[in-house]
Amino acid sequence: MTVHNEFMQDAYSRIHKTLSSTSDAPPPTLPQSAQLCRARGSLPSPDDRVTYLQGRGRQATVEHLLEDIAPALNGQNRSSRYWGFVTGAVLPVAEVADNLVSAFDQNVQVHLPNQTIATEVEDAALKMLLDLLHLGPVEAWPGRTFTTGATASNILGLACGREGVLTARLLATGNKGKTASELGILAACMRAGINEIRVLTSMGHSSLSKAASIVGLGSATVHELPYSADEPWRLNLDAVQRELQQDGVACIIALSAGEVNTGRSATRGLEDMRRLRQMADQYGAWIHVDGAFGIFARALPKTDEFARLHQTAAGLELVDSITVDGHKLLNVPYDCGVFFTRKASVLTNVCQNPNAAYLSSDASDIQSPLNVGLENSRRFRALPAYAVLLSEGREGLADMFARMVRLARGIAEVVRDLPDYLLLPGGQEQDQPVDLADTHICVLFRAKDDSLNDVLVETINATGLWYVSATKWKGQKAVRVAVANWRINVTEDLDLVRSSLVSIAQEHKTARNGA
Repeated sequence: MTVHNEFMQDAYSRIHKTLSSTSDAPPPTLPQSAQLCRARGSLPSPDDRVTYLQGRGRQATVEHLLEDIAPALNGQNRSSRYWGFVTGAVLPVAEVADNLVSAFDQNVQVHLPNQTIATEVEDAALKMLLDLLHLGPVEAWPGRTFTTGATASNILGLACGREGVLTARLLATGNKGKTASELGILAACMRAGINEIRVLTSMGHSSLSKAASIVGLGSATVHELPYSADEPWRLNLDAVQRELQQDGVACIIALSAGEVNTGRSATRGLEDMRRLRQMADQYGAWIHVDGAFGIFARALPKTDEFARLHQTAAGLELVDSITVDGHKLLNVPYDCGVFFTRKASVLTNVCQNPNAAYLSSDASDIQSPLNVGLENSRRFRALPAYAVLLSEGREGLADMFARMVRLARGIAEVVRDLPDYLLLPGGQEQDQPVDLADTHICVLFRAKDDSLNDVLVETINATGLWYVSATKWKGQKAVRVAVANWRINVTEDLDLVRSSLVSIAQEHKTARNGA
């Protein structure tokens, strides 16, 4: 065994020993303040000109990484109760695959079938995802690629939407032979008689505005069209129709299949989607779905237990483009998103590398990823997703997703039944009972006591037993729980949440009364 192999074997062994829990207590969700201080103090300082950027050697560097840096990282992947940021953990098979990605360091941007199987593995994974999500035949989605995540996929979605609506108007006005990507937005709009491109949405994720800015539409072009004050996540289809009918305006309809706070979807099912499809076809609009995590509802078991979620997610196969986030519910490492579109030529128009002979690939049905994605170089991010799809299969993933939903619904029920907390949206806020059938993997709630509510997120996270995200709902602070971790244990985790919330409320009352 070479020195190099011995080093790698020892390093991997120590990494896994560091990750393993040394007691019966569950791994902490957050590092302790002393661990953070130690890690900060260990970072190289440019003020120390003697040692700064002086090579330490790999053994000393590994010691630093494992003893100083690792203890100061959060428990996102280790703890089953890290429920913030809609962040999944990493399935063991995905971790193994990700190590292979680094070990073999493939160039997956050019399809070279006589040199590597990498692009064919990527294509296989994309086809498996289409089938898992019941999006119809592979041939219906010829534009498909892996991205860094939902934000990159939303950028592609709006870029393709921009290209699609402008090119359609150019053709309709007799401007043939040039695409919007060739002409640029300004020239294309002038030739097509377009004064504005609008993005129509309802509680769209913040990355939608970011994407609109990056692709040159401008964040101000994102128009919120909520169905009502009580259901702001739903899209007002009548308002959409009025927008589509305006002269000199081209529209991209951006649907949230899983609003980030509530997990609710912009449409209520197949009837809504069919109406949107008819309107988009009539007025030359593009429909993009941000299905980062909500789209996985389509992969849940087809039973009465999940019937409402299946109903809500119905019809997504009718849209023009879709965002999927693998590093959420699929539980693969960060840096794994997916983009699908029915209009492969539109995607190629946006992303094609022209006149780069050295980037050409062998003739094949598989396009080189660099001509359908944002990057000209990236890692083999498809491999962990491929490994998970192959390892778990349709039934295994359906079972994993089902456990996530059951825990989320259980937490919602606990919150609803405790007198000190208010389950959102609904409950006393809308003077109507909460229907847990609409709960997917997100739970939103607040404390009824405003003084407790002001510190509730910090109090929960300070326990180190579970982790939640801070958000706002209708101007008030709120707690968002996002269940996306394969390690969850529904019974044990529910017991922990219940006892923790009861204890937090009681301690707050005692402290307030004592004061």
